[in-house]
Parts: sequence; C-alpha cells; structure tokens
Amino acid sequence: MDLKVVIIIFEIIVFLFAISVHESSHAWMANRLGDPTARMLGRVTLNPIKHIDLVGTILLPAIAMISGAPLLGWAKPTPVDPRNFKNKVMDDILTAVVGPISNFVVAVGCFVVLALIAKASPVGHYVVQALAQNALVNTSSSIMPIALIVYEALLLNLLLGLFNLIPLPPLDGSHVVRHFLPQSVLRVYDISGIALLWILVLFDGRLHILGPMLGSTMNLFNSQLMRL
Repeated sequence: MDLKVVIIIFEIIVFLFAISVHESSHAWMANRLGDPTARMLGRVTLNPIKHIDLVGTILLPAIAMISGAPLLGWAKPTPVDPRNFKNKVMDDILTAVVGPISNFVVAVGCFVVLALIAKASPVGHYVVQALAQNALVNTSSSIMPIALIVYEALLLNLLLGLFNLIPLPPLDGSHVVRHFLPQSVLRVYDISGIALLWILVLFDGRLHILGPMLGSTMNLFNSQLMRL
C-alpha cells in the first residue's frame, strides 16, 4: 500500500480518536459541574460514533482521503445547558477549555511514547528521528507504523487543541472571550466570528495563520525528539 494512503488512513483513525477525547471531555466536565445534558445523551464516551457529524466527520475527511487535501473536519458539538451550572461564567469556561486541554494531554502522552520508542532500539531511534525531520522512513520494521500513528496523533491533537483555542465562535476559545463582552456586542461577535472563522479555514493557504501557529509548536516537539 502506498505510504501516502497509509498516512491518510492513520490520520482519519487519529482524527476520530482526537475528536472523541475532545468532545467527551466537554461532556465529562459539564456533568461534573452540574449539567447532565451530554451525559444523558451518552456523550461521555470515547466511542466516535457518538460524536460523528455527517459533514465534519465523514464527508470532509473522505474528500481529503480521495483528493489528498489536508485533513479538515469537526465533531458534533457537545450539548451544554449553562443554566444548570452553579457558577455560570466559570463553569462554562472550564467546560470549554477542558476540550483543548485534553488534546494537549494526549499530545504530551504521544511524545512520551515516541521518546520510549526512540530509546528502545536503534531502529526505533532511526524511525523517530526521521519522523521528526519529516523524512521518508525507509524500513520494514513493525516499529515504523506504530511510531507513525503515534506521531500523527501528536500532530492532530496539537492542531485540534490549538485550533479550538482561537477566540472565534463557535470554537472553545470564544466561550472565554464572550463572558467579558457587553451584551450589546455579543450578537455582532457571534455572527462576525463565525464568518471570520470560515474565512480563516478556507483561505488559510493565503493568510498563513494556522500553518505557522501549528508549525512553531510542532517544531518545539520535533526539536526535543531530535535530541533523544
């Protein structure tokens, strides 16, 4: 099987896992803070079927797999009713930010696994070093697919976490910003924020915002992997 096809398949598997971690974290935190809405709908689970959105989780990844375009997508939003929170502002913020935090925790865990692979054998060290340099991995060792899928998990969880911290509706970062805005500008913020988000996603190839943001963070992890 062609390596590019393998990478795309791995990306989709990792993507489903990453969104499941993200959305189930929202549901778990909301339930802990007094809102059982998502828990009652079975959203406190890593089962990706519970979090699938027809367009964001199936259609767009399928297009990416067929066309070779960058993987783009999203999960079904976790339903939260802030009226059930005791502290409506702080509890809403905590429920929002726990999603990106969960992805960062997974990313750090993937880094640790890659470090262990690199230290376990010369072949493992070669594979991890090659991945950190975005180089072609020329080996038939079974370590290669394991390291590759872990590296893709590191990359996609970082991307998902960073992307959701952007303070534009409906992303998680907007839940922090909106509590500090006057009521008179909230509607404008919600409408214009969604429009700006689509512009950012569709034209990032020209705007060069998301790429450098992820790239600088990945460079930090890659530089540490190179030191192993």
